[in-house]
Amino acid sequence: MPLLHSIVHRLDPSLDGERLTLTAAPAPAQSDDPVMASLVNTLNDTYNTKAKGWGSFAEEGDQAGPLLAWLRDYMAGTQDFTQLSTAIAERLARELQAQLSVSGYLLLAHIRQGDTETLFIALVHQREGIGINEDHQAVPAAQLNTSQLTLAARINLTQWQSETPGTQYVSFLKDRGGKKLAEGMTVLLGMEEGIDAPHETRTLLKAFSDYVEKEDLDEDASREKTDTLVDYANGQLRRGEPMTLETLSELVDEQQPKAFYEHIRNIDYGLADEIPPDKRTISQFRRFTGRAGGVSISFDSHLLGSSIEYDEGQDRLIIKQVPKQLKEQLAKRKS
Repeated sequence: MPLLHSIVHRLDPSLDGERLTLTAAPAPAQSDDPVMASLVNTLNDTYNTKAKGWGSFAEEGDQAGPLLAWLRDYMAGTQDFTQLSTAIAERLARELQAQLSVSGYLLLAHIRQGDTETLFIALVHQREGIGINEDHQAVPAAQLNTSQLTLAARINLTQWQSETPGTQYVSFLKDRGGKKLAEGMTVLLGMEEGIDAPHETRTLLKAFSDYVEKEDLDEDASREKTDTLVDYANGQLRRGEPMTLETLSELVDEQQPKAFYEHIRNIDYGLADEIPPDKRTISQFRRFTGRAGGVSISFDSHLLGSSIEYDEGQDRLIIKQVPKQLKEQLAKRKS
């Protein structure tokens, strides 16, 4: 992950504890600094695993902010990275005056991965640890807590500049316990939140379950396709990229690469072509399967508790929504 530019500023509560103060770095880090590159990579990996909100810049109205103009100046070369990062840090400090717990090191990095450039912003907290000195003695050692991000955002500069309608090129951390921080970040970014990643992911999984049922796949084929979907979603999570419906369709069925995509469009689930995967939703999506005494049962785990219930005391499954094909077979048998 080549670093084009990176810098670290410091945010601290004032002595009276009533506001955040900024200690700005005078210059960016060296672009070939291996330690900085390792830090950015680690934070980027942590960010990819967290729940996020997605959207795009508001061009006008109350939500629009100065960041859009700053980025345009920066990308045009009329503002350097230090100026851009300092302006962002100053505005963030103003927006989060009431959130003094956010004090720490504000890292900003301009990253290039292949043909894609991104701007990554993350507030990193420091914690006390223990190290070993040259005399082999245990000594206090301050450490950055790179696994516990509470405030961070990423802007896909390449997608933003492409001006493709409907593209969700801004993401930000959206932890359940950090609502105020998320609100402060959206104000800083001057963005309009668009895709609801958990909802979109659940809808995609519902579309997949419907597709598996419609195709009347056997247990092994159903499990294989489920694993393919989950593996693809987790891979995109690690890369911090959205799932693409056409790509997913090709992976789910190599013999009929457009079948799943056409299923989604024909029924009109209202899904965008690109969906940011939600980690929590994906992690709960697996198939329960079992075979015994001439009975074979297979269903997606997210259906448990809704259309399927397990009565452990009576050792039985209650199916509330019988598959259409099964109902037709039962009806024929009865007649």
